[in-house]
Amino acid sequence: MEDFVFHVEIYYSGRVQGVGFRYSTWLAAREFEVSGFVANLPDGRVLLEAEGQESEIVGFKKEIESRLKPFIRKIEGKTQQRPPQYSDFGMK
Repeated sequence: MEDFVFHVEIYYSGRVQGVGFRYSTWLAAREFEVSGFVANLPDGRVLLEAEGQESEIVGFKKEIESRLKPFIRKIEGKTQQRPPQYSDFGMK
C-alpha cells in the first residue's frame, strides 16, 4: 500500500442537484480506480472528494465534467498528496 495518494476536493456549482449528478458521478467512479465520495451540500453545490493515482483522478474528473457539462457553471477545487482515507467510492 502506498504511503500517499493523490487527492482532490472539488466543488461543483450550477444546476447540480436534482439532476442525477451524484449517481452519474458514482457510475463514472466505477470506471476508474478511485475512492472517496460525492455529496450534495446545503448551499446547492456538490462536493467531490476522490483519491488514487493522479492519472486515474484526472481521467475521472474529465469523465464527470464531460458527462455533466450542461449542469456545471463553476468548478472550484484543490489537490494534495496525503495518506489514503477511503477504501471505496460512495454517495452521501
